[in-house]
Amino acid sequence: MISEYQKEKDILLTNLNKDCQRYFLKKGYILEYAYSCLLNDDIESAKKNFELIKDEDIRAHWGLILISLIEGNVKEYPSYFELRNFLEIDIDILIHYFKGYYVENIVRYSDFMFTINPETHKFIGRVLYNNGFLEQALFFLDRAKSYFYNDPELHYLIAFIYFNIKDYVKAQKAIDDCLQILPDYYPAKYMQEKLRTEQI
Repeated sequence: MISEYQKEKDILLTNLNKDCQRYFLKKGYILEYAYSCLLNDDIESAKKNFELIKDEDIRAHWGLILISLIEGNVKEYPSYFELRNFLEIDIDILIHYFKGYYVENIVRYSDFMFTINPETHKFIGRVLYNNGFLEQALFFLDRAKSYFYNDPELHYLIAFIYFNIKDYVKAQKAIDDCLQILPDYYPAKYMQEKLRTEQI
């Protein structure tokens, strides 16, 4: 049976409301409460609560860095692991809550974050791709390809975008690159069949 906490956390991730926020505050779930404040545009409360637990909870430390990216006031570097573990997830949450302004401010720091974790462009490109922002995703995935050419998933994602905008020549090139790196990559083989069908 699902716990009360899990139920409220699921609400936080999908459809935040005041009852959910009050639950986290009342039960002392500071991290979740801070995130609910951020999603409600109460950045000062989010900061204050992340600050309370930043030394014990790496996600809270990341929360403060995330806010500094949003505000354009970065004074501390995120760690390699913070970017790997949290950047893509949090951008996805922000997109879900229509926080486009926050996302734009965060991705402006992509080259800065790249110097800490070279996969940053891939993380950003993948989350944009997963949310249907295909042209923007392509920009970041192309950047990532410059550094991680041998990553078959990158070529597949690029192929998928070109397929969806009906640029079958570029889609085929990306699939060929993908299968040259990993000949048995099933998603690419499946797309190759779809490309053959489209071009008949």
